[in-house]
Amino acid sequence: MTRRGWVLFVALCAIWGLPYLLIKVAVRDVTPASLVFLRTAIGALVLLPIVLARGNLRALLPRWRPIVLFTVVEIAVPWLLLSDAERRLTSSLAGLLVASVPLVGAVIARAIGAPEPLGTRRLLGLGVGLAGVVALLGLDVGAGDLGAVAEMVLVVIGYAVGPMIVSRRLTDVPPLEVVAVSLALCAVAYAPVGIAQLPAAWLPLAAVGAIVVLGVVCTALAFVLFFGLIAEVGPVRATVVAYVNPAVAVALGVAVLGEPLTAGTAVGFALILAGSWLATGTRLPRAAPAPALAGAGGSR
Repeated sequence: MTRRGWVLFVALCAIWGLPYLLIKVAVRDVTPASLVFLRTAIGALVLLPIVLARGNLRALLPRWRPIVLFTVVEIAVPWLLLSDAERRLTSSLAGLLVASVPLVGAVIARAIGAPEPLGTRRLLGLGVGLAGVVALLGLDVGAGDLGAVAEMVLVVIGYAVGPMIVSRRLTDVPPLEVVAVSLALCAVAYAPVGIAQLPAAWLPLAAVGAIVVLGVVCTALAFVLFFGLIAEVGPVRATVVAYVNPAVAVALGVAVLGEPLTAGTAVGFALILAGSWLATGTRLPRAAPAPALAGAGGSR
């Protein structure tokens, strides 16, 4: 990998490990709906001028249906559920549960008839990853958190399905334009509720900072860097980011928020990481088609 590739890779690992901490801080003062509205509106305001200058938006019109579906599955529903779940779960646990997206993606791909066989390695990876999720849930989750865990299950499924929509219906349209339009659509959809639920008083500086960084850095800038990384190293190698950012999420949760580094966290992270690597390790050639947005789902 080139020096530029390494810089992009390290930057993305840090940036996409950060949202879980920022969401945890933000939902102390704003509702999940308001947070999704503000984050997507900020991201759209940053990206739309870029894509408008490129003049490619017209190419999206024939694909408006899959774009709307992608928006719902990858952004609108998961970001709301993730924000709500983090009101009861630690940011570390949320980040680690999202790390199971590659495992769920492998299962869903197989269920819908993906051409690649699972094989011994992938079956082993699924088993190891499942053991990691069980370790997390069994050791770190109390009975009162089961509703939040159910929300995280839906988040993981959404993040796994989103790239499949791209790979089947949106491979021939500009990916950055898809993201910008999706963010704008989500912001418009959430605007009535998101604005109505904004607190009457001024938000604390920590909450404002968390929301701004979520929108500008973790959403708009992150996608620009991700597409740069894809151009530098290819779509397959770029998805390795999804294996590293959960460690960043755990480290930030422990260091900044004082969240406990439990046995469940340590065991679950090691098993999920190993299982994801085994289950998604691909031998496809670099020239094989791959969705430009694949891997982005485990980041938010």
